[in-house]
Amino acid sequence: MKILTIGIMSQERIRERVQSIAKGEYKPKPTDPKIWFTSMRSLAEVLSDDNRALLKVIQAAKPQSISSLAELTGRKTGNLSRTLKTMANYGFVEMKREKNHVRPIAKATEFKILA
Repeated sequence: MKILTIGIMSQERIRERVQSIAKGEYKPKPTDPKIWFTSMRSLAEVLSDDNRALLKVIQAAKPQSISSLAELTGRKTGNLSRTLKTMANYGFVEMKREKNHVRPIAKATEFKILA
């Protein structure tokens, strides 16, 4: 499993960076973060101790559905679903649709933070 690099930068600086990339003034390096947060606090909310532990359970157990993950973790399905959706929006989890269920897949369990 690869280590995801996460960047912390103000919203204004993130916007400037994106505009520079779009104009061709800046070419991102392969080592640059792909995931950005505007503060350490917002990062901590998404990658809390509980959520990092959840990623490790997903990686180790490879549950076939959100309900089976709920059974493994003791968390309620609705709460777990919202958490996974947020983590998927940031790219920490992939939600793979399969027939009658959605299977969570952890994209990383280790992180490098650049502030």
